[in-house]
Amino acid sequence: MRKLLPLAVFAVPLALPMLGCHAAQAQDTTTLTTIADARSGIATPVDVGPTGDSPGDMFVFDQPLLNAAGQNIGSNSGYCIRTLPGQFSECQWTLTMSDGTITVAGREAETGTSLIPVIGGTGAFVGVRGVLATTPNGDRTFTQVLTLMTANP
Repeated sequence: MRKLLPLAVFAVPLALPMLGCHAAQAQDTTTLTTIADARSGIATPVDVGPTGDSPGDMFVFDQPLLNAAGQNIGSNSGYCIRTLPGQFSECQWTLTMSDGTITVAGREAETGTSLIPVIGGTGAFVGVRGVLATTPNGDRTFTQVLTLMTANP
């Protein structure tokens, strides 16, 4: 008596080589350190729920963006929506510099370092991806270390 094997057993090995059919691209990685200065500029809380820190509250900002030496290099503008009072907000902001912009979006913790995905850029930053590590410095400034990757043609 012959055994019949299900057709799917034969189809799986034929499909596996197709999983990796895109060409690998080399990537350049650059690190950029900036300081978001919340001591000046616009920093407006918007209390939309019960009085005090509650889900849905917003924080809108447009503040100076400094380089590691403390010199103004642009602006740090965006908003955060409180998701977990006292702990987390969902944020999106744009770092605007003379040679282009970098936009980030993701979950930011109230304390400690947060890793926020880079979602794109303009000008010199067209096509970048990566991550921004933002850390509060305790003086209403935030050190932002961007690790940016661009694909080589």
